[in-house]
Amino acid sequence: MLTFCPVCANVLVVEEGPKSMRFACNTCPYIQNINRKISHKMYPKLKEVDDVLGGAAAWENVDSTEATCPKCEHKRAYFMQIQTRSADEPMTTFYKCCNIICSHRWRD
Repeated sequence: MLTFCPVCANVLVVEEGPKSMRFACNTCPYIQNINRKISHKMYPKLKEVDDVLGGAAAWENVDSTEATCPKCEHKRAYFMQIQTRSADEPMTTFYKCCNIICSHRWRD
């Protein structure tokens, strides 16, 4: 946890004082004694992650092919190809298992 000096707004450092630990400023004479345990947890709000493949709507009108699902061993899978790298590299093929119960996704 960072604490800032109310006088000059620099970061306070923790140092050992004559009686207890204290916050001290390196640029001005400000000192604040620490009388109790100081703790504060703050978790940042995470951004929503967009589905890079377009979500469920992207899989509505795709073709299927013979590909074995690595999860359920089903013999057919939907597929689509997307250019994920630079233009001089081949396209990435994404698969989705045709088995409604499984619906496992993988790439090749």
